[in-house]
Amino acid sequence: MLLGVNIDHIAVLREARKINDPNPLDALSICKLSGADQITIHLREDRRHIHDNDAKAIIEQSNLPVNLECSINEDIIDIVCKLKPFRATLVPENRDEVTTEGGLDLEKNFDRINETIEKLKKHEIEVSLFIDPTTKSVELSNMLEADFIELHTGTFANVYAMLYSNLSNTHHTIKELELSKEELKNKLDKSLENLKNASNFASNLGLKVAAGHGLNYQNIDLICQIPEIIELNIGQSIIARSVFTGLSKAITDMKELISK
Repeated sequence: MLLGVNIDHIAVLREARKINDPNPLDALSICKLSGADQITIHLREDRRHIHDNDAKAIIEQSNLPVNLECSINEDIIDIVCKLKPFRATLVPENRDEVTTEGGLDLEKNFDRINETIEKLKKHEIEVSLFIDPTTKSVELSNMLEADFIELHTGTFANVYAMLYSNLSNTHHTIKELELSKEELKNKLDKSLENLKNASNFASNLGLKVAAGHGLNYQNIDLICQIPEIIELNIGQSIIARSVFTGLSKAITDMKELISK
């Protein structure tokens, strides 16, 4: 299974103090030497972490393929076409969100997404769509002729955290998931079933399947049991662990888990 390391949170640390340290560019060689298969970054409309100059430098200097996550905003897509990353992953954006909260609404934005995909492919950029694990989203992704889909694992990760970690005892508890263990187990089983069904359906249609959002060292084993998923994009948990172990060890630890 391939591992894309999302280095956005290195830029988050930099932006917290508004200085040029740490520099996300310094992570490139460490990621490569530690066994990462891809660099993932998200150029958000509000530039809250990765900036245009970061994206340009990373794409120019990375020896690994770069997966650039972005919205379908026309100005952003123009930048992506100029930068020419290996892949563009189209994601929804809400400026008030802490992190991406769900998959693209392909039905509502079908024509605009179709135009965006055509534009990216004219610039020889592979296209992935970040979607919720539903049959409808997979069908629409296939109709749009995406190369990849990335299944949003946020629901799975949130339920897992409320069931198997101390999240419910912290100020970050998820109110709507303050449920009994039995209810949470049922929800976890359902979220896994949705991911398995969507992955299988997509693979049968010829779509390549990735997954990401909220994946960490504790919950990753269940996702790795879905054979159709060939790539994982993981950021926050790897960068968080690297604070204590160093980035190389954090990456090799994750690679070991997903390679079992």
